[in-house]
Parts: sequence; C-alpha cells; structure tokens
Amino acid sequence: MLRSTLCYLVFTLGLYSTAWAAPNLLNDRPVPAQAAKNVATQGVQRFKLAAGVSLEEAVESMKLRANQLNFKLVADLPLSEQVAAMGKKSRYMRILAFCDALIASQMVSHDLLFAAFLPCRIAVVQDAQGQGWLVTMHLDQILHGVNLPPHLRPLAQQVRDTMYNIIEAGVNGDL
Repeated sequence: MLRSTLCYLVFTLGLYSTAWAAPNLLNDRPVPAQAAKNVATQGVQRFKLAAGVSLEEAVESMKLRANQLNFKLVADLPLSEQVAAMGKKSRYMRILAFCDALIASQMVSHDLLFAAFLPCRIAVVQDAQGQGWLVTMHLDQILHGVNLPPHLRPLAQQVRDTMYNIIEAGVNGDL
C-alpha cells in the first residue's frame, strides 16, 4: 500500500531523472537496455537468504511473522508452480503480498494513486546459482522521498518497519 505508492513515486522520479540521459523513454523509439534497467531498479532492494535457510522456510517464516505483527497476507502467488503447470522449467519465484487494510484506506483517502500500489509485496526468488533472495522496494529510500502530511507519516513508518521485520524473519528463517 504505502510501499506501493512510494514505489510509484520512486519510479516516476527515476523516469524523470533518467529521461535526460535516455530521451527514448518518453517516445516510441526503443529504450536503451541500460536506461531501462536503471529505471526498473531504482528504489528496489534485495536480501540474500542466510546460509541454510530454504526458500520455503523463508516463506513460512514471513507468513508467521506477518501474522504475529497483525499484517495480513492477502496474496500468495506461486509463479514457478504456474510456469511448471504450463510445461516449462523455472527457478523458484513466489510473490507474497501483505497489507494493513486500515492504513491502506487512509493512504488511498489521502491520494487515490496509492491504490495502484496496494498491497506491499515481497518476491521470493532463486538466482541462477540457486541462491535464495527476497526482493522488495527500498522502503527507507521511498519514505524519505515522499511528502506525506504529518498524520500519515507515522503510519508509513509503521508499514516500513513491519515490512522490514517480516523480511528479517524470512532472511533468517525465524520460524
């Protein structure tokens, strides 16, 4: 929710900040690969799973921690299973989406654009070497780049702290 809105802002800022170096982003010509990569990775961070923590342990740990923190798991998208069902091989890919509906409602009431980024997502992925990673938006960077009214800033910080707490549980396999 907030993370998602903040994602939009980071993406927008990234788009404008790279537009001067890659004007093709704003018209129909092909986008240079490096310019596209810069826009796509701004504001994103990844966390390497600790040694001995499996991808499934990370997922279960995050679900449990979210439950303890009263942050609802609203979606669990096992993308690699879907790819397998379509007859293709794929490295592990799974998207978990978490939300606090009351905070989401307040953010959307403040600005409808927040709705486009609900809920907060964490991707659980495996790289080509078999290493597990958690990938999400860089919540600190986004939080500092947004001008929120004083009554919403503590809520945004709460979402950030909760998401990082969930990520920490996943990285360390804290069941």
